[in-house]
Amino acid sequence: MSSHPPPPQQPPSSHTQPKPTSFPDVIFTAFSLFVIFSSSNPTSSFLRKFTPIVSFPLNPRRFLKIPTMSTPSSTNLRSPMHRFPNPQSLSDWLRPRMPADSFASWGVKPGTKNVNNLWLELSEGETLLADSTPPVRTVEVMVVKVIGKDNKVLVESHQELSNGVVRHRCRPLSEKMKPGETLEDAVFRAVKEELGSVVGGEVRENGIVKILPNSYTKKVEERVSASYPGLPACYVLHTVEAAVDGLPEEEFCTEEADEYGGDLSGRMIADGAVSCKKHYWKWVDADSL
Repeated sequence: MSSHPPPPQQPPSSHTQPKPTSFPDVIFTAFSLFVIFSSSNPTSSFLRKFTPIVSFPLNPRRFLKIPTMSTPSSTNLRSPMHRFPNPQSLSDWLRPRMPADSFASWGVKPGTKNVNNLWLELSEGETLLADSTPPVRTVEVMVVKVIGKDNKVLVESHQELSNGVVRHRCRPLSEKMKPGETLEDAVFRAVKEELGSVVGGEVRENGIVKILPNSYTKKVEERVSASYPGLPACYVLHTVEAAVDGLPEEEFCTEEADEYGGDLSGRMIADGAVSCKKHYWKWVDADSL
């Protein structure tokens, strides 16, 4: 019997032959599995290992809704975060949170205030301090642009402080707002306290101050405080334009009798603070502001 050689084997069809896996496919598959795994178990040790760490503050500062002209200041913004029984406790709290050279200049560098001033602001609710390093001082400020003859604006050119230092200002009439105070109340109080020695005490009852309609604006500024070097500050500026009767048309000076009031213990602390004794005013063109 003759033997027949086995038939030659045909090469496998290209439709059935497995393709080699390309390197990009491997990367795509791995990435897909990572996305699915991350979505189903975001707290796994794998995700914690490969997710970049981004640091966020535990208590980020939030600027709350600014009140209208008829509503008082926000209660939440005014709620104090810390209670300091006296200026020394405040100083002890600030010292490790502040640059040493900046903190040492408070009340020493011309034009600056001291810890007594900041304690009085906190105790009266005019200032908040965020618990951060350094702390951030938040202040709501009422700015009154007093409009005079020929549309000129009244600005405070400089101040004479209780320690004899002259502090240059070149800004419109400004006052820190108090807790629960409406914007209108803040306007009348600012005029009474800083211009009252010229126009008279009862500015509201006598119709001396007239707030110009539709002049209210609000702006937030963040910068290092000039009064407290090294202390970052957030100023919520409420601005209105107003007409004030009885003001001189030339440069003039006003006196502030008692910047810091309070009981006997408060008076003792106030005596150690840097206060403003005289305000010097002049009229400038609105464009210069």
